[in-house]
Amino acid sequence: MSPLDWLSDGVRHLQQALFEGLIQPVLFAMGWMRVSEDLYEFSEWVVLGAIEVLVLWVVLSAVERRWPAEPVTDRRAIRTDVVYTLLHRLGGFALVMFALFTPLFDLIEGELRMWGLSRMNVDQVWPGVTDLALVSLLIYLVLLDFVDYWLHRGQHWFRWWWALHAVHHSQRQMTFWSDSRNHLLDDLLRDAVLAMLAVLVGMAPGQFLAVVFASRVLQSLQHANLRLRYPGVLEYLVVSPSFHRLHHAIGYGHEGPARGVNFAVLFPVWDILFRTADWRPGFVPTGIADQLQGRDYGRGFWSQHWRALSRMLGRA
Repeated sequence: MSPLDWLSDGVRHLQQALFEGLIQPVLFAMGWMRVSEDLYEFSEWVVLGAIEVLVLWVVLSAVERRWPAEPVTDRRAIRTDVVYTLLHRLGGFALVMFALFTPLFDLIEGELRMWGLSRMNVDQVWPGVTDLALVSLLIYLVLLDFVDYWLHRGQHWFRWWWALHAVHHSQRQMTFWSDSRNHLLDDLLRDAVLAMLAVLVGMAPGQFLAVVFASRVLQSLQHANLRLRYPGVLEYLVVSPSFHRLHHAIGYGHEGPARGVNFAVLFPVWDILFRTADWRPGFVPTGIADQLQGRDYGRGFWSQHWRALSRMLGRA
C-alpha cells in the first residue's frame, strides 16, 4: 500500500468513526436522518481540516519558534486567530458555498442546454493533457488565483468591503494562524464568488477540494512569523512570507494609489503584471496605520466582528 493509499484509508476510517460516533446519533435524536448522506460527505471535510490544522501546528509552530521574524508579545491575539482557524478550517465555508451553488447552476445549465449552450469544462480544452490530474489542478489553481487577486483588490478598494477586510489586517502579531482571521461576512462573499466560478468552469467537487486545501496550506505558510524569502526565481513564482508581510505592513499594505501592494494570494505574477509588486528588503511591523493613532479594531472574535459591521455602516 502506497503512502497516499494509507492516508486515504485512514481518512475514511476517521470519517466513519466521526459520523457513526457523533453525527449520526444526533441526527437520529433530532429526526434529521434525511440529511445524513450530505453530512456524511461533509464529515470528510471536517476530518481533512483537522489533519491539516494538526500538521500545520506541528510543523509551522516549530519553524516559527526556531526562526521567528519578531518576538511573540501578544499571545491573546494569537489565541483569537486560533478560533478563526478552527471555525474556518473545520466549518468548510468554501465547500458549503460549492454545495449551495451546484444545484443552482445545474438548474441554469439545464436552461442553457435548451438554447444549445453548456457550462465550460476547462480541463477538457486539450484532452490527454489538460485533463491530467496534476495539470488540471494547476489550471484551476491559476484560474481561481487570478480571480482571487481581483477580489483582494476589491477588498481594499471599496470602503464597505475594507471595513470587513480590516479585521484581517488589524493583526499586529502575525503567525501562521493569521490566515483565517477574516470577518465571517468577508469570507462568505469571497467564497461565494470562488465557488460560483468553480461550478461555472466545470470543477468536480474532488478537484475543488484539492484546490482549496493546496491554497490554504500555502496561505498559512505566507502568514507565518518568518523572515523568509524563497531562493532564486521561486520568490517570483510563489508568494513568500516576506512578500506577503509587506502587504500587511503599516504604511504599505493599505496605502498608495493602488490601496496597497502584493495582493497576490498564491502567485506573484498578477502583482507583476498589474504593477502592484513590491520586493523591497527589510523587516516591517504589521497592522493598519490608524492603529498607531489609537483606533480600536477589537480584541476578541465578537468585538472584531461588531466593530467591523459598525465601520461598514459608518457608525465607527
